[in-house]
Amino acid sequence: MEPILTHSRWCLLKRPENLTSKEEVKLIDLLRYNLKAVRSYLLQEDFQFFWDYVSTFWVGECLDLWCKRVMRSRIEPMKKVARMLRSHRSLLLNWFRARKTISSGVMEGLNNKLKMTTREPYGFRRFRAAESALYNMVGTLPEPEWTHRFC
Repeated sequence: MEPILTHSRWCLLKRPENLTSKEEVKLIDLLRYNLKAVRSYLLQEDFQFFWDYVSTFWVGECLDLWCKRVMRSRIEPMKKVARMLRSHRSLLLNWFRARKTISSGVMEGLNNKLKMTTREPYGFRRFRAAESALYNMVGTLPEPEWTHRFC
C-alpha cells in the first residue's frame, strides 16, 4: 500500500476555503479512502453547520444527531468530544437562546488579570497582601479599608 497520509497534515487541519490548489488536490485524493483521519475530518466539517442554526430546537436536534453519528464512528478522540458536548448541551443551547450575543470575553480578561497578579507574587507573605495586589490590579473595585495599613 502506498503512503497515503504523507504531506497531508495541513489538508486535514485547514478549513476548505483556505486550502491552496495543491492541497485541494491532495484532499480530493484523501477523501477516496476510508481512513480514520478522513472520517474525523468529515465529522469535524459536518459539525461546522452547527454554528449556522438560529432555532434552539434545531440546534439541539443537530447536536444530538452529530453526537450519535460520532459515537457510532468508533473513533475514540471524536467520541470524547461528543461526550463533552453532550455534557455541556444545555450551556450550548443557552448561547443560542441568547441569540449569540453573550460573550465570555470580559470574564476571560478578568481571569487573565487575576492569574497574572497571582503568578508574580513579588514576595507576598500573607493572603491580605496578595488580595490587596489583586484589588490594585483590577482597579475600580472597592478596596478594603486595611489595604494601605502595613503590619
